[in-house]
Amino acid sequence: MTHVNTPRDGGVRLAVVQLDDYGPWTTTPEPRRETDLQALQARLFATVADFFGDRDGYAFAGRYDNMLGVANHIDPEAFTRLQERVANQYPVTVSVGVGTAPTPVAALEAAGDVLQAAGSAQETDRREVLDHRVVDGATPGTLTVAHFDVVDVTGELTDRVSPDVAERTVRRTMLALSERLAEEHAAVTQFVGGDNAIAVCPDVGRPALESVLEHVRSETGVELQVGVGHGPSAHAAGFEAKHALEACRATGSRIEGPWGVADD
Repeated sequence: MTHVNTPRDGGVRLAVVQLDDYGPWTTTPEPRRETDLQALQARLFATVADFFGDRDGYAFAGRYDNMLGVANHIDPEAFTRLQERVANQYPVTVSVGVGTAPTPVAALEAAGDVLQAAGSAQETDRREVLDHRVVDGATPGTLTVAHFDVVDVTGELTDRVSPDVAERTVRRTMLALSERLAEEHAAVTQFVGGDNAIAVCPDVGRPALESVLEHVRSETGVELQVGVGHGPSAHAAGFEAKHALEACRATGSRIEGPWGVADD
């Protein structure tokens, strides 16, 4: 039976930033060059990441036309400023769904639900929607962030196999990790480039993470290490997780976090 811990204090707020009617723009008046589309997506994500970062949040590129963010310190109405910024700087607009829930998975589902309820992402008359759904009366509280990376990725992959094999191996590993964390711990995990993934989790202890790392190793043959942090914002928790991950690299341990003996 899956066991999901509740967050230490309250819940989590996640946001989905979705491009409005993006498909037709990419082909009108004729199909646009892929390099132009990729450059637009990269610049747009930088704008979204800056918006979240300036407010102690985290942003993830997702599929680029559907970006994600951790928004525990962001009032939902503040996203009107992001929408104005995008409309002023880019040839596209964005809709934003915000979900606040006891777990990250539930928060992300709520954020997606409000956008789907407003209409299809391909509908020309659905523009700059902003809505917020609260699940079970949750309010944003202390966050848990887990920062994972591959142990000795340079020695095991980068310097030994082709770039294509290395990339496929890392992505397969991150998929196994994200699926396990979602199914067993209601966490939302995003690949953030290189050999790194960041998970927004309910409160998890060392035994649970040991089980996750062993599952990924058995599924993919790749060994991961993880640093865990807690904090009132994504930035605070993520920075603590980064320091914990550095402790893994320095000491050779596979799991580091802010636990006492009772939490292990």
